[in-house]
Amino acid sequence: MTRSSMTRRGFLAAAASAVAGAPYLARAQSRWPLTVTDAIGRTVIIQKRPEAVILGTGFNLIALSLIHPDPVSLLAGWANDMKGDNPFIYEAFRKKFPAIETVPYVGNGQADGLSFETALSLNADLAMMGMWQADSELGRRAMQYLESVGVPVVVVDFSRDPLRTTPRDMRLLGRIFERDQQAEDFARFFETRLARIKAKTASTTDSGGPLVLMDAYPSDVRGSWAIGRTGLGELIVLAGGRNAADKNLPPQGGPVTAEYILAADPDVYIATGSPGGTYTAFSVGPGVDPSEARRSLGETVKMPNLAPLKAVREGRVHGLWNFFNAVPLNILAAEAVATWVRPDLFGDVDPASSLAELNDRFAAVPIEGAYWTSLKA
Repeated sequence: MTRSSMTRRGFLAAAASAVAGAPYLARAQSRWPLTVTDAIGRTVIIQKRPEAVILGTGFNLIALSLIHPDPVSLLAGWANDMKGDNPFIYEAFRKKFPAIETVPYVGNGQADGLSFETALSLNADLAMMGMWQADSELGRRAMQYLESVGVPVVVVDFSRDPLRTTPRDMRLLGRIFERDQQAEDFARFFETRLARIKAKTASTTDSGGPLVLMDAYPSDVRGSWAIGRTGLGELIVLAGGRNAADKNLPPQGGPVTAEYILAADPDVYIATGSPGGTYTAFSVGPGVDPSEARRSLGETVKMPNLAPLKAVREGRVHGLWNFFNAVPLNILAAEAVATWVRPDLFGDVDPASSLAELNDRFAAVPIEGAYWTSLKA
């Protein structure tokens, strides 16, 4: 073969490769400006791929870390609620991405703490907010302000209707940050596990299931908050159980008395909490040792309003990280709740295995700690 023929072949191969790649290049270039619909149905126009993002809640850094290898590099500013409530997560991000220490704080994650002056100084090209922020009057004012100074705002929902909206909004973030395939893979990871739970529940002919009380931050001083039928409460019905707070409280649940809990007398009791026993003696979540989570749960159910319950007497007592209601990791909570509510149906479901796969395939920073626990193995 002559040198000239080799050159011609090399040129033709390069040209063919360029032609083959042209549609992808065209699609990437034509993406911007990008028009999307966010979690509350707003049409949002984003002029270019975001490189300076304000996070109205720090918990959305976890969502970004599931689809982006360096989510901290995207930040122009963020709220400090995740650092305050779950400092182990912050420390894990800081160790891998030291630049997080220099990212300015713009508020406390509760919308009322948003510093308009700081936000204006950051030259951000996008802001992300959580559903609970968009639900408040102060949150809506913050959104209006940001948009008035040219910063588009996208709202994502991992809390109110998580089983439906989590894969949808992860795909949305994939489009926005040009991480489509990673977001699609995560959405399918989520949907496959959700479909398995639904299929097993649908296969039973039982007319009812065990009565379940999900108790947020149980305390004999502050009282209890029974979780209703939205958010984490969705997981009870998904697993084939009946929610003790389904009929007589608002959709999100509400504060309840000791008499309410004793009268409900659930078959299964699930407490939620956070690391260090914030608001409650129960400590669970990022950085918590499994033995400490189990021990603190055991101490919690010795309280006078819990000790007499049927669920406690029969050993059907469990605990869950409360902030599953703020991040796309909620499919792990769904699997854990399913194994507790209907162990007869979900004996082969292993949320620990799902967490290991999630860490291996998606997490830029490993998700470590005791995110759920039980008093009986």
